[in-house]
Amino acid sequence: MANPELPSPGGLELRPFHGVRYAVGDLAAVTSPPYDVIARDDVQSLLDSHPNNIVRLILPGDGPARYAAAGDTLRSWLGQGVLTVDDAPALYLYEQSGPGVLLRGLIGELGLRAPQERVVLPHEDVTPGTVADRLALMQATESNLEPIFLVYDGAEATARLIAEVAEHRVPLIDVRTGEGLTHRLWALTDPAEHDTVAADLSGHQALIADGHHRYATYLALRQAMHDQGRGPGPWDHGLAMLVDSVAYPPHLKPIHRVIPGLPLSEAAARAKGSWQVHDYPDAADALAALEEAPQPAFVIAGDGPAHLLTDPDPVQISHAMPAERSERWRSLVTSILSEFLLPKVWGMHDDEETVRIVHHDARAAIRMARAESGTAVILPALDVEDVLAVAAAGERVPRKSTSFGPKPRTGLVLRTFSAS
Repeated sequence: MANPELPSPGGLELRPFHGVRYAVGDLAAVTSPPYDVIARDDVQSLLDSHPNNIVRLILPGDGPARYAAAGDTLRSWLGQGVLTVDDAPALYLYEQSGPGVLLRGLIGELGLRAPQERVVLPHEDVTPGTVADRLALMQATESNLEPIFLVYDGAEATARLIAEVAEHRVPLIDVRTGEGLTHRLWALTDPAEHDTVAADLSGHQALIADGHHRYATYLALRQAMHDQGRGPGPWDHGLAMLVDSVAYPPHLKPIHRVIPGLPLSEAAARAKGSWQVHDYPDAADALAALEEAPQPAFVIAGDGPAHLLTDPDPVQISHAMPAERSERWRSLVTSILSEFLLPKVWGMHDDEETVRIVHHDARAAIRMARAESGTAVILPALDVEDVLAVAAAGERVPRKSTSFGPKPRTGLVLRTFSAS
């Protein structure tokens, strides 16, 4: 964690920067979802979609040379003009729209603040392996390749500015991607508009909705650079999108688990010692029942019938949950998963080596479990109010508990340290 005594701006700061953008004809073919929601099976299709797809930078493959290769690729694309640097520093207004979707946020350089400063609030734990991976990539590319996603409790002048720009100005980018969503981007280059945003944000806090590992990486990089005596520099900021949660309320979706090598029949048998286990021949029926079940509840599925787990033994739950945690934290389904179901019932921990992650798609998790003779653990989504309350109390939910959305498309605007 970064030293809180290191130089950092006062209050919430989102400042303009020289954005790095693609100069190719088919923007839909070179962009991608965020790195951590791209399914393994989808990586190759993104690579095949265009020789300059951003996935070559954000997921540069395997092997010890992969990070250096990503850095070489980025510099090559800049040299060839595949990527270009905008002349004027800007805050970028990003809009994502589609059926039932409207997201607008400002992308800029976020002033980094340590968690104890209570300006940028994390709500989720991170794992060292992922931070180390992102740090190596960030150091090799000397860039922020995709923005983290922050939400805050609105500022009127900024909200008016965003609406005026989106409704009356011509965007730099207007592209429709394969999932039926439209992505638009505007550059706000007027210093007076920058001042309006700065004044509005100075008294606010922001919650990290998505990008905890990248924010932890920003802090780790800043610490490393200051430890090397390199002083203030572009590493004192990180690329971020800030969304007014009043005007554009985020969606919160679940993140499921897959445990390879744990047969479903064994998982269900072990669960019967502490849970009510309800059998469903059709997984679809079990998933429908999960939506109506009192919490905490889970569906476990794979080969064979699915099972709905409900009504855990309260005595066993009480003994398993950390006494120092708040009652709200102890009641979260992800807390019960990480502190009770995985370690106490199944004898394992929710870590990167043992448990795989599947964002949102329960059926995809079940397919993965079947392919690997394992068990999919399907979770309900947490409530936004619970997440906000836990963060406000200074606690963090277990890793990979939340998936806020809609997430910004990766590759529409990048930040390089040399251009900052």
